[in-house]
Amino acid sequence: MTSPPAADARFGDKPLRLGDRGRDVRVLQRWLTLTGVPTRVDGHFGRRTRRAVRRYERRHALTVDGVVSRLQARGLRMRAYAAHAAKVHAASAPAEQAVLAPDGRTAIAPASAPPQVKAAIAAANRITRKPYRYGGGHARLEDSGYDCSGAVSYALAGAGLLRTPLDSTGFMRFGEAGPGRWITIYAHRGHAYAVIAGLRFDTSGAGEKGPRWRPAPRSGRGFTVRHPAGL
Repeated sequence: MTSPPAADARFGDKPLRLGDRGRDVRVLQRWLTLTGVPTRVDGHFGRRTRRAVRRYERRHALTVDGVVSRLQARGLRMRAYAAHAAKVHAASAPAEQAVLAPDGRTAIAPASAPPQVKAAIAAANRITRKPYRYGGGHARLEDSGYDCSGAVSYALAGAGLLRTPLDSTGFMRFGEAGPGRWITIYAHRGHAYAVIAGLRFDTSGAGEKGPRWRPAPRSGRGFTVRHPAGL
């Protein structure tokens, strides 16, 4: 299974029940399958899907009514994310590699990561819906948009690794020289990005512009490479 689209992030906005149709039902059916309750993905909440929901409810000691409430949707999301991460890790990722969650927007930290790394990933996840804005994240950490160095600053500050935001030139002198085991910063005078637990956090790349996790690798040629001490 490949990572589902970012639209999955909206799953759970409304309850789902017999007779419903559409994208949310397809997400439900895929995620039920991912969590061990095989369900045909056809976008129709019919009797078979209701039976699958009831099996899921019995398995997790929930009220067995065949209706997916908002609260139940949150629990299903967490189980689907965990199952997806375990599947990806088992198939291809190194033990210390973060993976994208099924929404394609947030990252799941490896269990073996130090607390600072998990905190940096959690902080980065909080701004992956923000747009790119030149100068964003510098006058204040909590901002309406972020530029490249502002986004990296936010992630590091969330982990307690940075007190005040740095621009890309500042990151050329940040921490210690060379790549880190867990966190590596790439910077030159015009751009900065981070690789955290093997995933690139960058404002530029394929897809939307702005602070996002970018699965595709990027050449570090021309960048100064630094890392937080000890990481």
